[in-house]
Amino acid sequence: MRSFLLVIICLILSFNLFAQSEDIVKSKGIKSKLHEVNVGRIIFTPGAVDADNLSTSDFLTEYRLTNKSDLFFTAFMANSLTNYMHRLSPEISADSLARTGNFQFSLLVDGKLIYKSNLLPGAPSREIRDTETILSKPLINNLNGEGLWSESFWGRFMRFGGADALTDGRHLLRMEIRLYIHLGQTDKTGDLMAAGDLCLEVYLKPKFDLSVIDLSKIEPYEGLEVSREKFDRNNIKELKGNIEAGVFKKINGIIVIKNNKLLIEEYFNGETRDSLHDSRSVGKSFASSLIGITIDAGYIENEYKQLKDFYDLSKNTNNSALKENTSLYQLLTMNSSFDGNDEDGSSPGNEENMYETADWVKFALDLPMTTKQPKGHWHYFTAGVVLLGDVLNKSVPGGLEKYADEMLFKPLGITNYKWQYTPQGVPNTAGGIRLKAIDFAKYGQLYKNEGVWKGKQIISKGWIDKTFMKQKFLPGRDNEFYGYLFWNKTYSINQKKCEAWYCTGNGGNYIFVFKDQPLVIVITASAYGQVYGHTQVHKMMEQYILPAVID
Repeated sequence: MRSFLLVIICLILSFNLFAQSEDIVKSKGIKSKLHEVNVGRIIFTPGAVDADNLSTSDFLTEYRLTNKSDLFFTAFMANSLTNYMHRLSPEISADSLARTGNFQFSLLVDGKLIYKSNLLPGAPSREIRDTETILSKPLINNLNGEGLWSESFWGRFMRFGGADALTDGRHLLRMEIRLYIHLGQTDKTGDLMAAGDLCLEVYLKPKFDLSVIDLSKIEPYEGLEVSREKFDRNNIKELKGNIEAGVFKKINGIIVIKNNKLLIEEYFNGETRDSLHDSRSVGKSFASSLIGITIDAGYIENEYKQLKDFYDLSKNTNNSALKENTSLYQLLTMNSSFDGNDEDGSSPGNEENMYETADWVKFALDLPMTTKQPKGHWHYFTAGVVLLGDVLNKSVPGGLEKYADEMLFKPLGITNYKWQYTPQGVPNTAGGIRLKAIDFAKYGQLYKNEGVWKGKQIISKGWIDKTFMKQKFLPGRDNEFYGYLFWNKTYSINQKKCEAWYCTGNGGNYIFVFKDQPLVIVITASAYGQVYGHTQVHKMMEQYILPAVID
């Protein structure tokens, strides 16, 4: 009865509202009888169902929510978002509405508001906001999720109160959709557009019998012996149980090297020792290694060489002395004055804009420079690392791919790996190189060994010292720093400070090299685009891995 009354009220409000003003854009309208009788309602399904094939039998009323459950929603609306916004502020143009407003999503648990989010204007797309009257998206998509805005919303909900509210047991989940328009210093919020309830039986905190969880037997690997040192096996068993139960999601591998020997090696979700794993931006750190090797060999004088030493920038747009004088050092430490910031979707040099072009190097060199930020301000700039790869390719004999194989990979005994490439066929130093997890661990151990592998100096100690110097403070982070395409943070474990330099990439991929502990730790994961991808790794490190292995 409650749901029926809600639908009737929403219909009356919607039709009265529509009578007051004409549409500003053409929507797809009411698309079916099912749509018509469910206007104003949000329904939930356990998987993706095309709206055209949806039936009432697909609607969930109760659901068992575990760490492996998927959860999708479909919202039936009387009109498109843009038209709803127009009726709230008819004086504003459609283009201005698209820039200043979007959906407002709220999630309540047992009648209490837990999380409310005004979606940024970039997602969903302008076309969806202008035309769609049915919105079907995943909240949880464990199998194929890639960090859609709706999944990110659920992730933020869980992070900012949802995980505490959804204790194991029965709960009522309610979702509400409104709109907002940002007007100067205030937001104008519209009436309820759609809402829905779902009874949940929550089971998110599994318990394990550690006696039936076995840790994998480790075999020797080229260049790495098996350790006989003791560690807290129960801690790692509990971690393994949590990964297999889906508490920690899309984890693929965990490698721990202690005192130069393999201590822990576990694989999950279909990957094995032989799997080549897409590490995303972990590959940026390889660019740092190769710049150092190339400088040591004399093909590049030093990291303070400037772009004008490698390019005739008069052929590029937005040329200036500031651009010509940009140094390799500034690209290695991500503090150049290029107007490029991957953490700002509106930035001209955002990496997503680069991937749409046919020439990534030209894209980077054509970018404007900016003086908005203080000189030396750190900003994550993938296109700058593409430039480093191109400089390497131009500077070394035989090109970057051949040189990297001869000077880095072969000396480490790494023979099975796979580059991604730029549109010009140059290895992509921005990320995406695929290696075995255990070979990523060998790379980390090379740095722990101060550049030495099997008695041979592959990277000079001087370069590694510079790389592991706190070159830049990371804004918005507590006591975290950046070196030469390596990150720095300190864990606190049992009142002991554990400082680490690390490589990291989208999805939760990490190579940790600890400063004062004889440890190298690798975690590979494929939670690409997911808000939990990085946070869960730090939780694994703090609660399970480091307490199990530190002295």
